[in-house]
Amino acid sequence: MPAKILIADDNSVTRKTIRSFLGWHSFQVCGEARCGKEAVAKVRALKHDIALLAINMPDINGIRTANEILRASRSTKIVFLSVHDTPGTRKAACIWADGFGAESAAGIELIPTLCRVGGNRSTARQKDKD
Repeated sequence: MPAKILIADDNSVTRKTIRSFLGWHSFQVCGEARCGKEAVAKVRALKHDIALLAINMPDINGIRTANEILRASRSTKIVFLSVHDTPGTRKAACIWADGFGAESAAGIELIPTLCRVGGNRSTARQKDKD
C-alpha cells in the first residue's frame, strides 16, 4: 500500500505540479495545505504517512511546521522540498526531517527520497536518537 502524502506549499502551482508528478509515480497524495497551520491540522485529522513540506511558508515556516507535526503524530515522516539548496539548509533541515529534496532537482531526488522514506516504517530520526 502506498504511503499517504500531504503536500504543504504556499504556491498552488507547485502543489499541483508535485501532486501530478507523484501521481505519475503511483504515490497516494491525500491532501494539500497552503500553510504550516493547515498542514498540522490535516496531519492531525488524517494521520498522513509523509508530510512533504516547503521550508518557506506563511504563518509558520516549514521547520516549525515539522516540529508541530512531530508533536501531533510521531509516525508521520517529514520530507522537505525547497528552493534553498545549500549545504547549510540541508544540514538544518535534516535535524527535523527524514529526507530533503531541492525543487530544482525534484525530478531526480524526490521519488527516490519518498521511496526510501515511505518504505521504511522506522524513522531515521529515531535511529539517530537511540
